[in-house]
Amino acid sequence: MNTIDVIILAGGMGTRLKPVISDRPKLLAPVGNRPFLLILLDQISRAGFNRVILCTGHMADQVEAEFGAEYNGLSLIYSREEIPLGTGGALRNAFPLISSETIMVMNGDSFVDTDLNLFLQCFVAKSYDAAIVLKKMNNASRYGLVDVDANGLITTFQEKNTKSGSGWINAGVYLFKKTVIETIPQGRSVSIEREFFSFLVGRELYGYCSEGKFIDIGLPESYAAAEEFFRELYKR
Repeated sequence: MNTIDVIILAGGMGTRLKPVISDRPKLLAPVGNRPFLLILLDQISRAGFNRVILCTGHMADQVEAEFGAEYNGLSLIYSREEIPLGTGGALRNAFPLISSETIMVMNGDSFVDTDLNLFLQCFVAKSYDAAIVLKKMNNASRYGLVDVDANGLITTFQEKNTKSGSGWINAGVYLFKKTVIETIPQGRSVSIEREFFSFLVGRELYGYCSEGKFIDIGLPESYAAAEEFFRELYKR
């Protein structure tokens, strides 16, 4: 684990959360008096990773001033986008900073309680090029809806679907071979969900099904539930 880079995607404007958090990026939104980023970094540290690349954009100065170059044994490196590049464009922008051949990527506004070690072991054992942690939700209408075949290959990926009902969703944690990231177009905005994953679907994109709890803080109502979510999670 200590040879794998982790990239956190955290450059978004956080537009939907502005009614309640307008003076800081989502990554620094307080959850139980701690910035949300600390929850992600603690999960990464516990799993045994050593090096984190933070893809920042909106209010990037605040993130760098708050955390600097190190947290709890993790080396923190910053990849700042000067213009909005989207999730895929930010990932490609960070490419020169990547030091490992396999990379774990996490959304900076969501959390899934999954075993990152097992996810990586599965990825390596099956020689995948790209994989996504999936989570079964009773109401999947807010999220990217995913279908997988018997071999775990993702056959459809519908970002922000409009269908109600249950389904497997994109839980915002990914593993990629470095060579896959290199295929993302440079210098323009690219959505990893709408453009990049659609390119990989049916060929080399796999799903890792998790039973762990999931939350995103991208909407005021889900952000309001975050403190209780983590209080209950860490009671165990």
